[in-house]
Amino acid sequence: MAGRKDWEVVIGLETHTQLTTASKIFSGASIAFGAAPNTQACAVDLALPGVLPVLNKGAVERAIRFGLAVGATIAPRSIFARKNYFYPDLPKGYQISQYETPVVQGGSLTILVGSGTSAVEKTVRLTRAHLEEDAGKSLHEDFAGMSGIDLNRAGTPLLEIVSEPDMRSSSEAVAYAKALHSLVVWLGICDGNMQEGSFRCDANVSVRRWGAPEYGTRREIKNLNSFRFLEKAIEYEIGWQIETLEDGGKIKQATVLYDADKNETREMRSKEDAMDYRYFPDPDLLPLVIPANMVDEIRAKMPELPVAMRERFVAQHGLSAYDAAVLTGTRALADYFSAVLAAGKIDPKLAANWITGELSGRLNEAGLTPDAAPVTPALLAGLLARIADGTLSGKLAKDVFAAIWAGEGHADTIIAAKGLKQISDTGAIETIVDDVLAANQKSVEEFHAGKEKAFNALVGQVMKASKGKANPAQVNEILRRKLG
Repeated sequence: MAGRKDWEVVIGLETHTQLTTASKIFSGASIAFGAAPNTQACAVDLALPGVLPVLNKGAVERAIRFGLAVGATIAPRSIFARKNYFYPDLPKGYQISQYETPVVQGGSLTILVGSGTSAVEKTVRLTRAHLEEDAGKSLHEDFAGMSGIDLNRAGTPLLEIVSEPDMRSSSEAVAYAKALHSLVVWLGICDGNMQEGSFRCDANVSVRRWGAPEYGTRREIKNLNSFRFLEKAIEYEIGWQIETLEDGGKIKQATVLYDADKNETREMRSKEDAMDYRYFPDPDLLPLVIPANMVDEIRAKMPELPVAMRERFVAQHGLSAYDAAVLTGTRALADYFSAVLAAGKIDPKLAANWITGELSGRLNEAGLTPDAAPVTPALLAGLLARIADGTLSGKLAKDVFAAIWAGEGHADTIIAAKGLKQISDTGAIETIVDDVLAANQKSVEEFHAGKEKAFNALVGQVMKASKGKANPAQVNEILRRKLG
């Protein structure tokens, strides 16, 4: 878009992460997804007279786990507040949240921006992460022109994670959101299911002329529940704000929604400030006091974090930074890689190539996670061992992998049943090469005339004649020798 290069984009994200407790944050009601409307809303969730909230310890423990993972300060004493607003899906007329003193303060997240070996690291600072309850849900379809209210989500425990406005493009925002998503799933504090609303982002977007000291007026895009929509919504909003300003207009602070069908944002309401919510400490809840020994106990049980594991994979296994980053993209994939190496003396680079390539491709096609792959770590290790000892060529190995995926058994069983053992006998390969050279004199002459493509064509003929079983390295060496 014309003029985009003259403007600096400023983005901050607020992410609502649903915690993996069995019950709600202030009541014992279930948070299981998919229940019939209003069957999981108890007296506390409905704010019936005389009920009192009781804080869920599991939600606090998960918040601490996140704070430790991002290097934040865990507040020894934090306060719950009432955030007052009136909406049909908010039974109490207020939301219990944290305002002035959140449980997690500061911290940062290191992200990789870009793809492949050109990806660069960037650190995004975090402002805070605070505990709060979710509201219910308004339903606007199939109600004969009316709206319905489902209060099953009311009281669901959330950790709202707020970043500083450190991102400068939609791609950086998506990289941050993906890294945060990976981390909360890695820690086991969120299931990460975006379709079910477990991980939702609000994007605060503004633009300013390059070099301007002040931020521009921001607009908040609410409830983005996919990385693709996050990127598209931010891109549209950036273009709209720049076009508005270049046409002489002004940006008004507002909350907007993204319409995926029309690929546009539209204003929902003027953006509220904190004073509009009339925050005050909730008189029904005591301050949250977290003793140091509780933090120490949780720290002792923390898993190895993605950044530390990535660095270990590079140092211990000699992987590239990119391969290590891909393998630690999810804990399930990292665990799969570690299990393959534990299954035998497998070359880490060979394992990484197959896991990030063939295995990941199959998983994406089938919509499966690594722990559900038909090719278990032990089965893949068996296949890689046959590649390493020369039994299988790369092409034959892919055929065997497909057979393992289809449930035909171990690599050795498939190799024996299908006669797929690689030909590594020098005499046998020389015989095939001699036959191919005799039958392809034109390619031989072209090679001697300096055409390297002719050599590749001869290699292809040898592999075809051997039905893909000839050892490629030996084929190349013998061909070069015989061609002089």
